[in-house]
Parts: sequence; structure tokens; C-alpha cells
Amino acid sequence: MNDITLNNGVKMPQLGYGVYQTPPEETERCVLDAISVGYRSIDTAQAYNNEEGVGSAIQKCGLPREELFITTKIWISNAGYEKAKTSITDSLKKLKTDYIDLLLIHQPFNDYYGTYRAMEEAYKEGKVRAIGVSNFYPDRFIDIANFCEVVPAVNQVETHLFQQQKTAKSVMQKYGTQIESWGPFAEGRNDYFNNPALNAVAARYGKTPAQTALRFLLQSGVVVIPKSTHRERMEENFNVFDFELDTEDMEKLEALDTARSLFFSHYDPQTVEWFMSVVK
Repeated sequence: MNDITLNNGVKMPQLGYGVYQTPPEETERCVLDAISVGYRSIDTAQAYNNEEGVGSAIQKCGLPREELFITTKIWISNAGYEKAKTSITDSLKKLKTDYIDLLLIHQPFNDYYGTYRAMEEAYKEGKVRAIGVSNFYPDRFIDIANFCEVVPAVNQVETHLFQQQKTAKSVMQKYGTQIESWGPFAEGRNDYFNNPALNAVAARYGKTPAQTALRFLLQSGVVVIPKSTHRERMEENFNVFDFELDTEDMEKLEALDTARSLFFSHYDPQTVEWFMSVVK
């Protein structure tokens, strides 16, 4: 397992396990399976409604807490200094832990500056080891990075073969902020796993398209958190450290970048109105 050193010196596993859309009743079992496979980084969020399952797995897995890296995110409805402070306390209780390894703002809406102040306070108090943001496009990322005390350690954004975030990544690098991928497989969109170029490269190494896609992101310096509820898929996604793509194959996969989202755009008014509708 490779570790990434964040801008405050905290080490974060480059490969983790995500629980987005994992049903609450299955989360404990899935996280326990992931930990037994070898994952040590678990990514959840207040909006996923499964922090409790992650917390139960933390308690039952038998590993010392310091061997795990737990990420959660503050949702839009909990934005603002006071609400964010309360939500951090609630997340700690649900996760059954004294500290969170990485705390992110989930979306750049509502009073996210107030949210970030609460996060900075929790960071200084030792309740959080690192703080950052999620889904912050370059414009909003530059804004918050210039008007905060603690520069974001991570920005978690849609990143996969077809949206490699080259511009956003270069902006983050100026601030020492680590790019992290959500949706490393784009949820299978754009016929992801049947892409001819991806399959041709995978065949050369005797690996699956999923393993090859993850390896590409890892070699590109991206933190990844693939999600699956099936143990065999967890194992497949974890076994990506025994091969390395050569320069030619990296270039073939880099050429698949369309620099466009396969999910949503914050620049689209209808998308932003949808986000507002789900928190009212």
C-alpha cells in the first residue's frame, strides 16, 4: 500500500474504500470485509446516512484506531459555523471515535466559509487530523485557499479516465493540496469497462479493466476510493500494486480524457437548483 503525505505531514493511504450509496444496513459488513481485505482508509459522509455502520465496523474490526484512516464530509444542510460544529460532534459520535482523520466540505454551497471555520477550530483542537474540501472547482478552490488559515489538504473531485481533472490538479498542486477521486470508475458510464483502449492496455498486463484504471490514477498521483459491496470486487480493486504501467500505456490512457463531467456541473443552474431542493 502506498501512502500520500498531505500538506500538514499526515500520511493518507492512496487507495481507500468508499461507502457512497452503500445501504446503512450493509455498511458494517462491507467495511469489515474491506478492512479484512487490507483497506485501511474508509470514506463516508453525513449525506450517505451510513456513518453509524462505519463506526460499528471501526469498533469491531479488531485493529487499533490509529491503523485506520477515516474520512467524512459535512453536508450542505449543516453548513455555517454553529451547525457545522454540531454536525462534527454528531459525526464523531456516529463514527464512535475521538477523532476524524480527514474532514471535508461536501459541496461548495450555503455558508461554506462558516463551515470551514468550524473545521479549522476542530483541527486545532485535535478532533480532526486534516481538513479539506470536495467538489470545489478551480475558481472556488482558489478563493477558499486564499482566505483561510489552514490550506485544504485534499480536494475530492470527480476523477476518472474520461475526466482526469488536469487543470484542477495543476491548480491544487500550487497550493500543496492533494487531489482525491470520487467515482474512479464513473459508475460504469460511457461504457467504461468496455473501452477498447483500456481493455487493450489491461490485456498487456494480465489485469482487469478496473485494476488498470485504478493503476492509471494511482500512477497519476491521485488518491482513489473505489466502492463495491462484493468482497471479490474489493479484492480485485485492492490488488493493483504488483504491476506498473509503462510510459506508452500511460499516454494511451491519458488520451481518453474528455475534460468533461459524466455526472453534473456546478455551472449549470438546474444542477445547483437540484442541490438546493434536496436540502430544503
